[in-house]
Formats: sequence, C-alpha cells, structure tokens
Amino acid sequence: MSNLSTPSLPPHERLRVGECIVDLPLREVVAPGARRPRRITPKAMGVLRVLADSPGKVVSRDQLLAQVWPDTLPGDDVVTQAVTQLRKAFGERRDSPAYIETIAKTGYRLLAETEWLAAGPGEAATPLPRDAALPPQDPVIPEALRTSASRQPSRWWLRERVVVVAVAIVAALALALLLLGRVSLEEDALVATESHAHGDFITTPPRPYRLLSSAPGFELSPTLSPDASMAAYASTLPERRGTVIQVQTTNGSQPRQISFPPDGVSDRAPSWSPDGREIAYVRYGPGQECRVLVTAASGGGTERNVANCNVDDLVSFDWTPDSQGMIFGSMRMATGSSSLRVLRLASGEWSSVPGVGDGVSLDYAPRYSPDGKWIGFIRNPQVGDLWRVPAGGGEAEQLTRVGGEFRGWDWLPDGSGMVFGRRIDSETRLYRLDIASGDIRDLGLDDAQSPSVARRAGVLAFVRRRPQFGLFMATRSDQSDPMRREHLFASSGRDTLPSLAPDGRQLVFSSDRSGHFHLWWADLEQPNSLRQVEGIHPATHSRPEWAFDSRRMLVVGHDDNGREGVYEVIPTRGQVSFLPVPGPGFRVMQAMYLPDPGRMLMTVRDASGTLCLLLLDRQVSPWKVLAKLEGVTLARVDRANERILFTRLAEDGLWETDLDLDLARVRRIDAQRPTRWRFQAWAVAEDGSIDYIEPQPACLSGLRTIGQAPGVAPGPVRCLDPDHLSATTGFSTSSRQDLVISAQTVEDGTDIGLMEVPEVPGEDIRIEVPGWIK
Repeated sequence: MSNLSTPSLPPHERLRVGECIVDLPLREVVAPGARRPRRITPKAMGVLRVLADSPGKVVSRDQLLAQVWPDTLPGDDVVTQAVTQLRKAFGERRDSPAYIETIAKTGYRLLAETEWLAAGPGEAATPLPRDAALPPQDPVIPEALRTSASRQPSRWWLRERVVVVAVAIVAALALALLLLGRVSLEEDALVATESHAHGDFITTPPRPYRLLSSAPGFELSPTLSPDASMAAYASTLPERRGTVIQVQTTNGSQPRQISFPPDGVSDRAPSWSPDGREIAYVRYGPGQECRVLVTAASGGGTERNVANCNVDDLVSFDWTPDSQGMIFGSMRMATGSSSLRVLRLASGEWSSVPGVGDGVSLDYAPRYSPDGKWIGFIRNPQVGDLWRVPAGGGEAEQLTRVGGEFRGWDWLPDGSGMVFGRRIDSETRLYRLDIASGDIRDLGLDDAQSPSVARRAGVLAFVRRRPQFGLFMATRSDQSDPMRREHLFASSGRDTLPSLAPDGRQLVFSSDRSGHFHLWWADLEQPNSLRQVEGIHPATHSRPEWAFDSRRMLVVGHDDNGREGVYEVIPTRGQVSFLPVPGPGFRVMQAMYLPDPGRMLMTVRDASGTLCLLLLDRQVSPWKVLAKLEGVTLARVDRANERILFTRLAEDGLWETDLDLDLARVRRIDAQRPTRWRFQAWAVAEDGSIDYIEPQPACLSGLRTIGQAPGVAPGPVRCLDPDHLSATTGFSTSSRQDLVISAQTVEDGTDIGLMEVPEVPGEDIRIEVPGWIK
C-alpha cells in the first residue's frame, strides 16, 4: 500500500523551489518571467514531493514508482513524463539542468534549494525554519475515473500570491511607483491587472473566486441554494465507479452525501428547487436506464422517481418558478423529438411550450428567468447559441450569434443577462451576456464551465476543469481486452483532433503544447519529425481534412491576424494559403476535398443560422454553390464507395448520398449511431468501413464498426480504454495501416469555484452578497 498519508491541510501550502513558487493545492508553478503559472499533473506533483523530501539526494526510479504510482503497474516512461513536465514548469532545459538532474540508469536528484513558505491571508510569505518538519504528502490521484483520492477538508483561499523579486533595483522602482499611486504590473495569467509593492516583495491581487472544493477527483455540475448558503454537485468517491450527489455549505464545511446509487451507477446534473427544499438529479444505470429523481435537500427524505428519460438524449431540465413542476429540453418521444416540455409533479401531466421547436434543432438546458417571465435555452449546444422565449410560449428570440460549443449557462439574478461557458481553442471560458445591448464580455477565468447563479444572492458557482488530452495509437484489428495502445508525442499540453493522412504515415493534430493552440505535423515513422505548422490556428470544431494524395489539407481556423476561414496547408513545406468562402454571412464549419479537384464540400452556417452541406465549384470566381443539403452537422467523403456520409441535426444515425450531393439519393444507413450528441466521434477508413467511439458501462472508450448494410447489427464493441474518455471532436482510422488514433484524457480533475456575480453595466443590482464571498 502507499505510504502517502491523507493529512489535514497544513498552514503552509507553498514551496519555494529555487526561484519558483509551487502552490500545492492548485498544483501550479510560478516561474520567474513566465506569463502565467503552469499547472502540473497530480503525478508530477507527487514526484516533486518525493524529490523535495530528499533535496540533493538521488531518488531511484523504483522509489518514485513505489511512492507515486502505488499498487499499479505503469511503464517506466511515466516517471520520465512527470520529470519532463516539472522541468518545463520550472523553465529549465534538459541540457542545462538547474532544478532536476538525471542520474543515468539510476534516478533523479533535486538540485535547487527548497523552502516551505508559511503565510496567512493577506500576509507576506515567510520561510519555515530549516529544521521544520516537512508537511505530510497529499494522496496521489489514481488514473481512472472509478476511484478518487480521499477527500480533504474544504478550505477557502483568498490569498495574495507572492513572487520574489531577486533584483533590488526592481523592488525599489516598484516601491517608488506605489508611493506615486501608479503601480501597474501585468500578470494576465493570474487574472490581475494591478500589483502592489510591499518591502522586498511584489504581491498580486487575489483571483476573483474561491474554491469550494479542491480535493482530488471530480466535482461536476454545481447548483446553489437560492440564498447561496449551500451548494450541491455530482462527485466521485473513493473506491467507487460513478458519481453521487453531495451537499455542503458554501463557507467551507465537509460535503455530505445525499444520493446513494449502487456502484457503477451515476447520479448527475443536480438542480436546486426555487423554494430551497428539494434537489432533482438524473440517474444513469446499466444499459439504457435513465431516470429523473427528486430528494429532500436536507438528505433525510426518500428519493422519488418523477420521469423516465433516454440515456442518449443528454437530459436537461430546470424547476418551474413555483417549485411544483419541471421544464425539460429536447427529449425523444414515440412521435419524434420534442422541444421544451413542462412536467407538473403532482399530476404527472406533460405539456409543450407553444411555438418553440423548429422540428430540427435541439433545445437544451432550459432555465426560467428569476422573474418567471422568460425561458432561456441553448439551441444546438455543440454548434449553437442562446435563445429565449416568453414563459407562456411564443416566438423564440436568438440572443447570441457565436455558433459555438456551449458548456452550461444561467441567468443573472435580475434577469438582464446571462453567464455562459463556451469552448475556445483548447479550453472553456466563462462569458457574461448583456441582453439589452447584446454585448458579450469575457470574465477572465481560465478553464471554467457549468456556471450556476444563486437567485437571491449575488453568487456564481462554476466548474474549474483543466483536462490533459494525449494522442494514442492502437492496432485497429487488435482483439485484446483492452486494446494495446501507444502514447504518441507525450507532453503536458492538450492534443486533440488527430487526422491521419491516406498514406498512413503523416499525422496532423491540434495542440496547445507550445502555450497556444496550433497545428502540428509528424511522420509516424520518424518520431523526431514532430513540428509546429506556423501561421494557422485550427478551430476546435473541425478536424483537418487531408487530400487523397496526402500532400495537402484543408484546415478551418484563423491566422495570426485573426482572419477566420478555410486554409489550404502543405504541412511538409509549412505553406499556408487562404481560400475564399462561398458567400457573405457564411461561417465555415468543415471543408473537404472530393475526387474531382474542381469541386469541394463544406459544411457551413449560413446567414440565417442554418447548418448546411454545400457542394461547391471552385473553378469559378466567386465559387458557385452546385447543391445544398440543410441540417447537416458533419460529413465525410468515402472515396472507396464514391459516396458522401453525413450526420444530421434532427436525428440520430448516419446517412449517405452520392458525390454529386443528389438529394434524391439520400438514405439512412444506420438508424442509431452516431447519436446527435456524438456526431463527431466517427471516422471512415480507406476501404469505406466506418468506426465509432462511444462510452460503455464497463469501458469509457469503446470502439465499434457502424454503417453496415440495412438490417445488419453493428459490430461488437472492443475496449479502446476502460478508464479514460475519448474526446468527442474526432479521431482517425486506417484500414491500409491497420491503425486507430484517438485523443483521450491523460489527467483530469475538477474543482468548484465561487465568486461574486459579475456586475451589469448601467444597473444598480441590489442583491445581498454573503460576507464570506467578499
């Protein structure tokens, strides 16, 4: 068993390593001259803790494996990856180590001096005595979702981060500026625009939020009681697969479990009733089991089933203002999909909100405004926008025109605006929308999503999640359980959207490993060939598409000057060329080559916001639209069978038509897969076979063949990875090289943050903010 204990939090949570400051609870390293703190993985932090216990001494690889990866059988490369990440965070080069030295065939040695720093709120950090005992080590988070480390007591932190200024002249200048009242030191990564000098230190203002939870594991989907005194969220527990609902006070108490599903069953998406008495949530069980349950917020009552649901619908709901009913987003019915529907809990009666659904779109995450006059919702959350409709029904009004991937939203307390999460490049950020002006403002929070606002208090809760994705290669025909995989080009960045060339050798992918989202290219037969393609930043919703000759590719994204559109890239030369779009008001979502070089396919959002698949003649200027098919979310070209395969917005399944986009030849070839929520999780091999990645109860990343002949059952599921989810933004498959390359989580975990609701310009919102949040 591990010798890593589970301590109560020490009063000192920061470690000085050389010139760097390490924040243990946040797993962040602040290095001199760095624009932002570097978040490291729990395993890398574990390695640092072990090395810090023996500064200047050699620690063997076996000792690191035993202490940081207990009771597991990892490969030796996990230690190398952790050390590499630490070096990168400290800003050192491997050929001139100043922090960590590699002892060949033995282990590693921490070269830099270390000091534990003790600081109270608002106080400058002071080193602990040299002979002070080191604090006990934090538990290491297991790799899989099925377990999480033991919970530590929650704590508030609102501390000023301290950066030591080594040069006395800089400190003197900063102090002089402070006396003049004109100190302004940029520290954008810490969400601060001002700094103040104090003696020999420069301290930056605290972040605008506190952490409600910061223990290892997953805390998801927060919901606040109306007065913001309590929070509920879905959470993992040690030695258990799946999630439960927990409740805790927002001033820092221990969480209390209020739902008790069997092992392997997950309770998710809690929602607090407006009267503060009950909490509703979704239970996902074996097979297709899906139920909406309600229990007392105190946890003392018996849960009751109020509705059944479909596991593929990504269920969403909110309470009615009187707490006597619930409103649901698009759900599957015997007569087809619905839009917004209201359930009265006492009678079990359902009713539709009149005038909302358009028969095609998915209306998701409905929320009543605080005054009960409006229902807000997201239309098509993966490629959509925020809308609202009068509570009694009527014409829906579009509020945003971003056409993005939304990650949760909620009303501001006075109903004048909304806070929403949206995926941008490799992260998700929070934004505030002012409805009257249409203005959208970035709230300055990195990796934040799933906002929840207390209706009677000016408090906002959100999920702070910083997953690390890596690319993994497997043999497509491998029958092992699970399939054997190889981690490609490991880094501390987020690697996504792998696109394998038809030649089976070249691979491009999107990654923020350089600090920003860029396109990367490599020859799989020459691992050292990996390099960044300059001048193009790929969009997160579109995988780069290769030409059939494996020389060129089409990339949707923007250049260094922010010009959005379609770019033709020759990665071996680093050549990037801008291509015209079909017409004004079109936003390109995807671009693909056809066997005829004079033609091209594009999925676009037209001026009216409709998703369309276009067949274009690129031999004339401007390009001419030859054919158009509406409601298409994603398309792929199957050259072997001379067809176009595509998914639709309105229904699950896979369709085909010919290369001329003949509407008369459109037919569905798979009625169930892909689901509308996983419309990017499929790929076509050179022989025309189709692979699909989907989660299974016993395997979080299952691989199966779909799109067989009508009436033929889909292929059996093979387990690509039992413990890690695959990114839903696409993967690559090759029949020629017998390969599957997917993006999967390497490290993941979440915390719940709390902050004041952002101000609304021009309005005096008289809402009490609890003293502990200020």
